[in-house]
Amino acid sequence: MPVGLLTLEIHLPYSHSLKEKRAVLRKVKDRLRSRFNVAVAEMDHRDVWQVATLGVVSVSDSRQLLDTLLHDVLRASEGILGEDVAHFDIEFL
Repeated sequence: MPVGLLTLEIHLPYSHSLKEKRAVLRKVKDRLRSRFNVAVAEMDHRDVWQVATLGVVSVSDSRQLLDTLLHDVLRASEGILGEDVAHFDIEFL
């Protein structure tokens, strides 16, 4: 049973406080969870205002379905954040 992990590195140049950063991340996490039924968590850079790393995880019986799902999640993330998605990585475990 494959597990898919999408790691999003996000740069928030207009965030001037942790409160602003967390508001943006909460919006992204809530939208992704409700639309795609995936687990989403902040993984790194918790105390840095303008940088965040989100991990998105899902489990399926098909690696192909996971790949499609994670690419859909990536496109939705880019739609929400725009150019703020600095880098991404998709892994299968």
